Amino acid sequence: MKKIFTLILLMFGLITPVFSQDQVMHSETGIVTNIKYDNNDTKQEVTVKVLTGDFKGTQRIIDNMLTGNPAYDIHLSKGNKVILHTEANSDIVTAADDIDFFIADIKRDNQIWLYAGIFCILLLLIGHKKGLRSIIAILATLGLIFLILVPMVLNGFCPIASAVLTGILSTVITIYLVGGLNSKSSSAIIGTSVSLIFAGLLSLIAIHFAHLTGFAGEENMFLYTVRPDLSFTGILSASMIIAALGALMDTAVSIASTINEIHETDNSLGVKELFKSGMNVGHDIIGTMSNTLILVYLGSSLPLVLLSNNIDLNKFFNLNQVATEILSALIGSIAILACVPITAIAASVLIKRNKEKVTF
Repeated sequence: MKKIFTLILLMFGLITPVFSQDQVMHSETGIVTNIKYDNNDTKQEVTVKVLTGDFKGTQRIIDNMLTGNPAYDIHLSKGNKVILHTEANSDIVTAADDIDFFIADIKRDNQIWLYAGIFCILLLLIGHKKGLRSIIAILATLGLIFLILVPMVLNGFCPIASAVLTGILSTVITIYLVGGLNSKSSSAIIGTSVSLIFAGLLSLIAIHFAHLTGFAGEENMFLYTVRPDLSFTGILSASMIIAALGALMDTAVSIASTINEIHETDNSLGVKELFKSGMNVGHDIIGTMSNTLILVYLGSSLPLVLLSNNIDLNKFFNLNQVATEILSALIGSIAILACVPITAIAASVLIKRNKEKVTF
């Protein structure tokens, strides 16, 4: 276990200094102490008490415009905590008046921490040691995405290669942490990694022949305004790879674990029999797992699904955003189908050849 922790720390210590993050806009936290309405309820004159930063404790009066568009309006009430964007209105800041404050959004991270805490507590209560290892694996995966994948893409590295590298590193850390250092885990890593590369190739082909632009949502346009130099088709392919990663790991671990249990029950079975048993289990897995992946995409794109009721279906299915979501779900499902035989072959050979398991 200590070796795994050391490996993770060394990996982040060696890789993350190579990349530098872009300068971000500074923000502070405030609380609404008073609200006045003006211009026929189209503007809120909000009094905000700053809670953090150099101007903590000061009161600021900020105009909050209400346009009638729920996508952009921020409806505030007294007692709401808000995120304040700060901007200097002069080259030299000497007083509070030299800083302009704008309301960026309502503070919501308290709820995020609450539900994250509930999730971790339940994971520890139900999973015990493996639950703890699962939490470490989740944190490692988040670290890989935010500290390696994001800086690599922003610094001009190929998004597809970056996503595949991140996915493989996440797979190795997650599966070895949860499953231990053994043939079962190694075969699951092989199955996931090969399927991940296959998904990357499929995404490249789909993007090219379907003429996908990579601009399937507003967030892509926002990113384009600040970083027009990035490859948005490459980012789209990377998002397809990362989106399929969890389902691929789940499928590979299920197949490898099943073959390992069958071998421990009857070690007289050969590679062919173990492979056949793994494929039989895979037949049951692929239906539910592919369905799960497609439902995830449908759930995240429910407004698009509802929109189909008001648009000609021929036009609807050829919209860039709709085609992107459908192809993403299909690519992930195809990769899952490929993961089953690949993992079954790897697990049958490795588990049969390595009878002695090395665990921690």
